[in-house]
Amino acid sequence: MHIRKSGESDLSKILDIYAGARERMRKNGNPTQWGDRWPLEEVILEDIQAGDSYVVENDGEICGVFSFLVGIEPTYVHIEDGDWLNEEPYGTIHRLAGNGVMKGVFAACLEYCEGRVPNIRIDTHKDNHIMRHLLEKYGYAVCGRIYVGDNTPRIAYQKITGEGRGI
Repeated sequence: MHIRKSGESDLSKILDIYAGARERMRKNGNPTQWGDRWPLEEVILEDIQAGDSYVVENDGEICGVFSFLVGIEPTYVHIEDGDWLNEEPYGTIHRLAGNGVMKGVFAACLEYCEGRVPNIRIDTHKDNHIMRHLLEKYGYAVCGRIYVGDNTPRIAYQKITGEGRGI
């Protein structure tokens, strides 16, 4: 698998991947995390224009997408029912989704991000049992609860890798 920054020419495929991910979430008992429209096209375009959107490719085909930001994530400033593992600089993974066909998208994303920043933070909905299982399988620790932009709670995770090489 290969990871590269997304471009506006990837938008149609990215939207398809997110639509499929929303459907899989609904079928797996998580209908509210992304609802019917999240992430919005405007948010995806903002990620692309900021250079924070990435696609995962296999044999030249886009099979996954995620956003990766380095720096302070405003929704992570306040955490309840716990604490972050440290307050060192970190990267945040958002909006991670695969096409539902290609295996290994999740692992490829983590490997990419963990190789760039020694601290990774990520959050997910309490009903996203698949994501929660995968995060814990890959060594991410539950740190507490944060609230996203619409003021709904998410379980906050962090992993310290100590291996970041910079973006």
